[in-house]
Amino acid sequence: MSIKTIVVAFILVIPLSEAIADTDWCYEYAQRKDYDRAIEACSSDIDSGKYDGGDLAVTYNNRGIAYKGKGDYDRAISDCTRAIELDPKYAKAYNNRGLAYKGKGDYDRAISDYTRAIELDPKYADAYINRGNAYNGKGDYDRAISDYTRAIELDPKYANAYNNRGVAYKDKGDYDRAIADCTRAIELDPKYAKAYNNRGVVYKDKGDYDRAISDYTRAIELDPKYAKAYNNRGLVYNGKGDYDRAISDYRAALKLDPKMKEAKDGLKRLGAAP
Repeated sequence: MSIKTIVVAFILVIPLSEAIADTDWCYEYAQRKDYDRAIEACSSDIDSGKYDGGDLAVTYNNRGIAYKGKGDYDRAISDCTRAIELDPKYAKAYNNRGLAYKGKGDYDRAISDYTRAIELDPKYADAYINRGNAYNGKGDYDRAISDYTRAIELDPKYANAYNNRGVAYKDKGDYDRAIADCTRAIELDPKYAKAYNNRGVVYKDKGDYDRAISDYTRAIELDPKYAKAYNNRGLVYNGKGDYDRAISDYRAALKLDPKMKEAKDGLKRLGAAP
């Protein structure tokens, strides 16, 4: 059953000298997730010699974001490291390097970087969220819950923190707290498709199939390309013996994500073609 924590996005920063000047295309393209153009613009800025010190650190940080967005974690790490060398107190660069390490599956280095970001900025809620995600990935649910709780204390309206804490509670087997946190995330962000999906997973694990189906359906309404929600709803229909609907949902999931093994396995169990 697929349940997903939310990884807080890389933190983009505008160089101070550009904030009041012409458009900073390095920042703008990265913000738009046009990563190739962002890398080109950031590289041009780096090579131009017009930045130094903190502004140059920001530019390396932003190029690192673009590399991470392309899945090039090694270059992302290299750029964030250069940003840190230029500005050793640059908390966001530590956070962003941590995200790249996590992308590589190196949870320990990620945790080390998030911890340093928090030391530099004790009110850095995103770094607490990200460290919580890394702890959750390691199966250290209590530490994950502690970090998500701290993020909530810093920002009581942080829907992602409630959602992710709900996932950790679910992984611990505390279904009622998991439901409460996912519900709070939805209250704060009624269009939060992943929180509906995650609450649906908990309802399914509690055996409340009708509520699970309702939540998966709402997740799909909010995000019609949400392959995991289709697969999860298919699993519940399968459990209820509604095989035609299960097959339909598995096929919808595979149409959106042709490599989804769970959906392929579901169809195979039912003797249905993809």
